[in-house]
Amino acid sequence: MHLGHSHEGPAAVSADATRPDGTRRALRIGLGGPVGSGKTATVAALCRELRDRLSIAVVTNDIYTQEDAAFLLRNAVLPPERIQAVETGACPHTAIRDDISANLEAVEDLEDAVGPLDLILVESGGDNLTATFSKGLVDAQVFVIDVAGGDDIPRKGGPGVTTADLLVINKTDLAPYVGSDLERMALDAKKQRGELPVAFTSLTSAEGVGPVADWVRARLAAWTA
Repeated sequence: MHLGHSHEGPAAVSADATRPDGTRRALRIGLGGPVGSGKTATVAALCRELRDRLSIAVVTNDIYTQEDAAFLLRNAVLPPERIQAVETGACPHTAIRDDISANLEAVEDLEDAVGPLDLILVESGGDNLTATFSKGLVDAQVFVIDVAGGDDIPRKGGPGVTTADLLVINKTDLAPYVGSDLERMALDAKKQRGELPVAFTSLTSAEGVGPVADWVRARLAAWTA
């Protein structure tokens, strides 16, 4: 469900696409958002959608567990060696923005172990609307919210909503049951984000993760070019 939002050309990507040995490194995309918004389910759906044509790996973040990595492993979205878990031991945004060393090491370890890779997805632990990724860790960031969290979330803004390269409004199938107005959410997101794209998704539908996968493909095309 697009509700009039464009998914045209991606924003500019980093010019440094090489690893220290001169080989091309993977495009790194971060996924953040509140607890329960559907970040891990979105990662799983992206892996299923893209794995036949792309070489993918995933880094997951949890504070004290490896729950998100375990979910991906149970659902066999990728071979086990392509999924790396990071236990942050602190506020989730610390590990994706302030001290990225553990995540950066996990990314580089994956490229060494199973590379060359086309795409690495870095999933943050559940956080609030201020969560953003360091440019030193990812090349683009996706922020996932859901309609069950309230249709006023886009209006409230915050760096995650306003500055992410893609805003995903998930669980649209629940809107009639929780009283969320999707048109209102689309208008509020437009006011907050200007021309930055927004994707409405329901991972239970046939269309599913399609809008997000299309955006990832566009980013990857720009990256490899």
